Amino acid sequence: MENLKDQVIIVTGGASGIGGAITTVLTQRGASVIAVDINEEAGRQKVLENPTQIVFLNGDVSKESVAIEAVKLALSTFGKLTGLVNNAHASRQKPLIELTAEDWSLSFETGFNATLNFMKAAYPELKKSKGSVVNFGSGAALNGQSGQASYAAAKEAIRGLSRVAATEWGKDNIRVNVVCPLALTEGVEKWKESSPEQYDQIAAHIPLSHFGDPKKDIAPIVAFLLSDDSQYMTGQTLMADGGDIKLR
Repeated sequence: MENLKDQVIIVTGGASGIGGAITTVLTQRGASVIAVDINEEAGRQKVLENPTQIVFLNGDVSKESVAIEAVKLALSTFGKLTGLVNNAHASRQKPLIELTAEDWSLSFETGFNATLNFMKAAYPELKKSKGSVVNFGSGAALNGQSGQASYAAAKEAIRGLSRVAATEWGKDNIRVNVVCPLALTEGVEKWKESSPEQYDQIAAHIPLSHFGDPKKDIAPIVAFLLSDDSQYMTGQTLMADGGDIKLR
């Protein structure tokens, strides 16, 4: 399947985890990817996977200059930009009352502000290409999960931003959608191995009875939102979570 042929897409956090899986699947479907990540070693390994279609940018997404550089790199390497995936986000899990100003800043700088800055930097090129933006929300925010206040607040801010951008940028034929994943990341995998009974208990409450595989279950939904198959969708939140949360 090459439904992303000739597309050029920036993926933040694109060297490992869910972002790494997205980079892999997008290139398998014909796209070229600028993978932005602070993990230099993972970035080098990702480029080796497909050196003609993947370019790595070692950068901190909380810095606006990195967003600008990513767009310039897409243009200088591949001549255009057609898509943006804002996947990167760092946060600390603590009870609400214990979160420090530093903790709040970490989540909003790497999550909300990074998403905003990359969207602003990409906008002129996405307007030319009638491109697509995929931002990331979270079931932890929708459910109000304990210990996730700074993360949840930033994720819901991203969803609000995405809906407004979808409205304002619709006239430019730029689509903006949100994915909320429930994925078996490396961290969840370690937790599954150390606490198998707890994993099974939580997985049993998911209608499809398991956490999603980043490559098989999450990345294809992102690819769909970047493709022409979703050309009449914008401003939507898609739950890639096995039916755990059913939005109304």
